[in-house]
Amino acid sequence: MILSRTITLFIVLASCGCTSTKTRLLQLPQEPTSAETKVDYRIQPGDLLDVKFFYNPELNEQVTVRSDGKISLQLINEVAAAGMTPTGLTDTLTVAYISEIVDPKITVIVRTPVADKVYVDGEVNRSGFVAISGKITAVQSIAQAGGMKDTANPKSVVVFRREAGNEIRTIPVNIEEIRKNGSGGDVMLLPNDIVYVPKSSISDINTWIDLYIRKNVPLPVGLGYSIR
Repeated sequence: MILSRTITLFIVLASCGCTSTKTRLLQLPQEPTSAETKVDYRIQPGDLLDVKFFYNPELNEQVTVRSDGKISLQLINEVAAAGMTPTGLTDTLTVAYISEIVDPKITVIVRTPVADKVYVDGEVNRSGFVAISGKITAVQSIAQAGGMKDTANPKSVVVFRREAGNEIRTIPVNIEEIRKNGSGGDVMLLPNDIVYVPKSSISDINTWIDLYIRKNVPLPVGLGYSIR
């Protein structure tokens, strides 16, 4: 699996202290690549959606995604919307309405998305969502989460990012080196990134990965991740 190879590569890099990491520390915070910024938007709880039927306007609705991630529409059972792209939800609704109306032509528009956010977890004083407006780095998100606990390992912070194809990328961040050398090596975050601060460089990260990824325990609601 690509995910397994990515995680293995991260663990090797985190434990060997490669010289390439020191070179990056002299740079500005790493900006997301154009491919990363083009990942399709994932619907979240609290989003306001317009569901429009081209040939059946009487079924048009404006609905808010509930806290459980579902929406309720006419004629069909409730539908799980959170975590899907608008296109994916359109396809799901089209299939659901085939038995109810003739030739359903549907489109879903995210009218009012909830505020962008990242999730900060691990050895921080206030684990949870951090709302973002404009640009924010991994270091800044940790500060907004109350900073790191004394038990944190600042050398082995990890950013988890969902990329196109729903693959999960891991990005190592050495906070200790960033403090010594300035902002170089910090990572510019994207909405729905997860910033994880471990207790130890490898063992605690492996426990977190095993819990949330290998054992498929749901990630915090609203992040739009679907890990398999």
